[in-house]
Amino acid sequence: MSSVEDSQPLINHLIELRNRLLKAILCILLVFCALVFFANDIYRLVALPLIEQLPQGSTMISTGVAAPFFTPLKLTGVVAIFLSVPYLLYQVWAFVAPALYQHEKRLIYPLLFSSTLLFYAGVAFAYYVVFPLVFGFLTKTAPEGVAIATDISNYLDFVLTIFLAFGICFEVPIAIILLCWSGVTTADDLRKKRPYIIVAAFVIGMFLTPPDVFSQTLLAIPMWLLFEVGLLVSRFYKPREEQERSPS
Repeated sequence: MSSVEDSQPLINHLIELRNRLLKAILCILLVFCALVFFANDIYRLVALPLIEQLPQGSTMISTGVAAPFFTPLKLTGVVAIFLSVPYLLYQVWAFVAPALYQHEKRLIYPLLFSSTLLFYAGVAFAYYVVFPLVFGFLTKTAPEGVAIATDISNYLDFVLTIFLAFGICFEVPIAIILLCWSGVTTADDLRKKRPYIIVAAFVIGMFLTPPDVFSQTLLAIPMWLLFEVGLLVSRFYKPREEQERSPS
């Protein structure tokens, strides 16, 4: 009898998890259905930074028979997920919140909100700052006699990778806060390692941007500044073990 009673909470959690997942999927589908009519317009908007840098008379091409149809749909699906992120995070929050202490809820809620904004900021930075510089550099370094005609599928894979990379890189403050809050490290230890972290930021910038110092700096400096922001905010997040020992 006790084993049956013990299994009830687990079953209830699984049922709630299923319901949360279904709500998240339904939200994505609804957003996708609302945007699918504008799929070609969305793709053109994302492709605009490259189109503006192409030589006169050059256009993007499609090497796949069905690519002109499926590529914009694929992008629309990604955009639907992107726009649904606040609701998806709410579902995650609603699922884990009952297991958290009251003081943990007060700390995690700002992290969820700020992590969403930082990810969006990273994507916007890539689109408005990095892409014009990257595509301007790449289109002007093509060998003479080589016509630039980028495949739409390859372009989409490239920009989605960059969007994801910059979105994740802009989560540096959240990562630092979580590391300090979990007790893995402290703000003082990270402050002592600042020179190594700055070098690491430039190394990451070297791999994510074209091989010129200016573009590398555009990623490295924001990462360094976000690292400093993370150190500043982490002061308000005591290690979790200390919070559990201290009276609420």
